[in-house]
Formats: sequence, C-alpha cells, structure tokens
Amino acid sequence: MAGSFGKFCCLAGALALAACGGGDSSAPPPTGGGPLPPPVPPPPSRVFADPASEALSVAEVQQVIAQAAGEAQARSLPSTIAVTDRVGNVLAVFAMNGAPATTFVSRTTIGGAAANGQEVGLQGAEIPSTTVAIAKAITGAYLSSGGNAFSTRTASQIVQEHFPPAPNTAGLESGPLFGVQFSQLPCSDLSARFTGGAGPGALIGPKRSPLGLAADPGGFPLYKNGVVVGGIGIAGDRDYGFDTNIVDVDVDDEEAIALAGIQNFAPPVAITADRITVDGTSLRFTDMTVASLSPLQTSFGAVNGPLGGLVPVNGYTNGTIVAGVTYGSEASGIRPTTTGEFANPDAYVLTDGAGNPRFPIRAGTDGASVAQPLTAAESRAILEEAFAVLSRSRAQIRRPLDSRMQATISLVDTHGQVLGIVRSPDGPIFGTDVSLQKARTATFFSNSVAAAEMSANAASAPYVQRARTFLNDPNALTGNFAFADRSGGNLSRPYFPDGQVGTPPGPLSVERTEQFSPFAVGLQTDLIAGNVVTHLGFVLGLNSDTPQECTALPDAPGGVKRVANGIQIFPGSVPVYRGNELVGGIGVSGDGIDQDDMVSFLGLHNAGLRLGGIGNAPAAIRADRIQVPVGNTTVRLRYVNCPFAPFLDSAEQNVCEGL
Repeated sequence: MAGSFGKFCCLAGALALAACGGGDSSAPPPTGGGPLPPPVPPPPSRVFADPASEALSVAEVQQVIAQAAGEAQARSLPSTIAVTDRVGNVLAVFAMNGAPATTFVSRTTIGGAAANGQEVGLQGAEIPSTTVAIAKAITGAYLSSGGNAFSTRTASQIVQEHFPPAPNTAGLESGPLFGVQFSQLPCSDLSARFTGGAGPGALIGPKRSPLGLAADPGGFPLYKNGVVVGGIGIAGDRDYGFDTNIVDVDVDDEEAIALAGIQNFAPPVAITADRITVDGTSLRFTDMTVASLSPLQTSFGAVNGPLGGLVPVNGYTNGTIVAGVTYGSEASGIRPTTTGEFANPDAYVLTDGAGNPRFPIRAGTDGASVAQPLTAAESRAILEEAFAVLSRSRAQIRRPLDSRMQATISLVDTHGQVLGIVRSPDGPIFGTDVSLQKARTATFFSNSVAAAEMSANAASAPYVQRARTFLNDPNALTGNFAFADRSGGNLSRPYFPDGQVGTPPGPLSVERTEQFSPFAVGLQTDLIAGNVVTHLGFVLGLNSDTPQECTALPDAPGGVKRVANGIQIFPGSVPVYRGNELVGGIGVSGDGIDQDDMVSFLGLHNAGLRLGGIGNAPAAIRADRIQVPVGNTTVRLRYVNCPFAPFLDSAEQNVCEGL
C-alpha cells in the first residue's frame, strides 16, 4: 500500500485522493424545499412512474452560483463552486478571486488529534480545488432521487468504520455503504467522459467523478418541483476530510455556502436524509440552517467579474455555462427501454445518446474460460427475474414509507464483460456504476484466477498471502469458494468481525486501524490509486489521462480487465453458477443493502427455476461455509442477508431462507 501512496503524494506535490477530516453533526434543520409534490400515478400496466421532465437552465445555474458566491463573500471564504446535472455533466465551475487553487487532504486522525508525522493514506497531500468541488456536486446529485435527498455529510456518515460515527460507537458495524466512496472513478469503463463537443452523445451519463464520491460536507443535490436535477459542491477551506462525530453540530462555512446555493432549488423536506433511518439511526443532511445565511445574492452579473469567473477544468468543462440535460431523455444517456430491449416496460437502460443501447442484453463472451457460457436467453431471464423482485420490494431509503425499491441491476460474465444493465426509473445514479462493480467483484473473487491475477500486480499481491493466512487456506481465492460482496466485504473491514474493536483487520483491509480513513481502506484503494494519480495529473495538464479501465491487473482473454471500474466491498451481489462452474455475476445497488442482496440472490434463484441449468452457487461452496478463528471462537463469513418481510404485495417472510 505504501508504494502506491508514495507515488501519489509525489506527483508534482499537488495530488491526492482524500483522507481524514474533522467535524461533528446533529439533527439537521429544514432547507426550504417545501413538501413532496403530489404523487404521479404510474402509466397503465406499470408500477413505477417516470420522473417529471425537469432540467437546470443556464439562468438557473447562474442563480445557484450567485447565491453560493454571495454567501462565500459574506463569510470571507473565497471558494470554488461547481454545479452538475443529475447524470454528472459539469454545467459550470466558478472560481472566486482569492479562492485557493489547491486543497489539502486533512492531517487529522480519526480521534481528532494531529497526525504528527504518523500519517495514514494520503494525508497532507494537495489536490486541485476544482476536483474537490466537482466531486462534491456529483456526490449530492448521484446519491439522491425523487424519494431521498442525500448530501456529502450523509455520505460521510455511511462510509466510516463504525455506524453511526461518534466517539462512543466503537464496537458497532461499519457504515452500510462502506466502500461506496471508491465508485464513479475517473478510470471507470462505465462512466462517460466530457468531450468538449456537442451533438448526440455529448451529454450522456453517468459521467465520472475526479475523486469518486466525497465525504466532506459542502455538497448538496439540487431539485426543481420535487425532481432532482443536479448538485452543487464547494471547495474553499483547503481541507478535504470527513465528519468523525455526529454527536454535536458543526459550523461549516463550505456547507453554508452550498446551502445558500440550493435555496429555491432545495429538496422537499420530507425526503431529506434526516427523515430516513438505517438500523434505527437517522441519517444526516446538514448542520447549517437557512436562518444562519446572509440575504441571498441572486444576480450572476453582480458576482461574475467582481467576485470571480468561470474556469475550465481539463476533462470536465471548457469554462462556459451549459444547461443541464433532462434525465430520462435520450440525450441524458439513460432512458425508458423499448420492448425490443427489455420486456418490463418499467425498466430504463443506458444509451449512447443516438438511440442505441450501450449495454444490450447478450450472451457471455467467455467461451475460452468456461465450458458453457451464459446464453442471451439466460442473461435476459436473470435480469427480468431480478427486476421483478425489485419491483415488488419495499424500499429502505425512500420516502414516503412503503415506496417501492428503486435500483440498478448489472450482469457480467467471468471476464467482467457486461451482459446487460437495467434500472428502475428513479434509482439513484450512483447505483449504476456500483451495481457493475458489485457484479464484477463477486465474480472475480469467486474465480479460479483471482489469486494469480492479484499476485501478478505489485499493489494487490500482498493481499493474497494475507487472505490465505487469515483464512488458514493455502488455496484461497482459487475458485474453491463462491464469494458474494457481503463475504468479500467481511474481509475488507478494519475489524473482523465487523466493528469489534480489538480484533484484527480483515485481510483485504489496511493493516493499521488506529488512524482510520475511509479513503485508504486497503485492496480497494490500492487497485486504483495509480489510475487516480494519472487522472489528477491530467487535470493539472501534466500528462495524458488515465485509460478508461481501472486497475493494473492482467487482462482477461480478449484483452479486457475483469474489474475495469474497480471493486466494491459492501453487499448486493452474488456469483452465477451452472452446476459447480462459475459463469458470471449479478450486482444490485440503489437502496438498502439487504434489499440489494435479495434482488440479486432471489432474482438469480427465480431465473434458475424458470429456465433450469443456472442459479446460485451450490450451498457447499458458498463463503458462509468458511469459519475464521478469532480468539477463543470461530466466526463465519456471511453470504447474503435478505429483509425479513420485504414485499409490498404479500406478507411473505424469510424469502431467501433455505435457497
């Protein structure tokens, strides 16, 4: 791990990804977003309604920037302000006069003390402030939907080593989305890239983020008439960190500036994160209040020039303001399916902006590696049955209560090639890339070549021996067990079992846990650190961009990487088997992790019942058969965990039991 980080921090003295910060939180106040709009009934024969057609105009982007810049001026904190649309297009980046060009990764440890030379991960390095602002804006947009509004403060709460993060919560399990920060990566082969041009394909999403998802307060979603249309991110205090303690309330100027920016574009109060609970804990939206803001500045002319100006950012914007694209339109790259693309009329698919699906349902490409690859009919059945389970399921993170789950489903073969991606109409955008990461990760760790490919790469090689020692299995990661993402996540936590202080870290985690950082988590980080280094050098104009594939692992047959958008380490995927042979993987993301688990596991099971021949891994080789000695006891890995009574249309319980 040290080798990757050393290279990263040496790049022109100005590169980093993210690390620890400080801050505290408590119950957030309203943000002036008003009530939820009246529900839109779904069309006949459908169970989901399409989001209303809304998008930010150039004038509205100008207003958002003016409001934020006015608050920054009032607080004497010149800042960089980024605005994106829902699918991640950067609509503008505005740098105020005197705004710092770079931002430091915090030097604070998890306990709040100075690192004093004992820095973890990437602490103390610098990154361009433009990339910080863009990452925060994308995070607010991507984590939100018509049923939930999440901020970067929300993100901070759900990615840390204990949930909720606070000095008195040691011993609790890690955040439910531990690892999501390493998604939407700049090297992702799924994420589209800014071309600087116009016409079909120019505005398709999801677009990449320069830093993955941010956990530093100062990023919010933007809404029009109850519909999420984008996000705003602020970089001004030169500290890129996270909130280690939600017990008390921060006075955070960056968050206040972003809060000013979303006035008149705030989410409905009924769906902000503080109205949503996970495992009995309310999530967090903001520590700042509307009452603490200065009078709004709404004139772009009053700030453009006198306070600063628009700036270009390599790979993201040419320094002008553009209007947002309407989510659900062909131009956005995510639109309703046609009957020829997918049978369920509720589904949305990813397109190229010119009418063609980017990931049409198809047969497996891995005939060189498996005896009988998935057929196109099997791929279609798996996706259809998983979507049917999704459509019946009660949501965890959406309001109002008893809403339907919304998410994205991805299917891959053993080479990591995409065999189809479908999503519900209002699933959060982040789940698109994450569902693909999950599908690929479960398939990779279940593959007979996992240890060999990891051993061929200097960044990942040490983790092979660590896993074998930890599991007391000299053949670990050679296909002898089937790993769901919940299983691999168990091995990726800074404590094993998850959260229990004083126990050793999982073998895929960092070895040092006393100075936890959600952006230095072990194998997940090390696989892609070099790509992020290269990309930030490109943003600075120092070198060409990272290839559109993550990791330096060897290519699979056919010249592709099996985890070309990075790995994911929180639940929501299972490998696909034909008898005892691995033939692919399915991943789901966008709602609660137990819901994601259920859709992948039960959807695959139902597809096997429908067609025969395919299904979940045989019970005898699932990772929950692995027992790990810990002290005077043994702990089993976990495979999947399904909600107790998940369906809206029946009272069925324990729907995954015995399968």
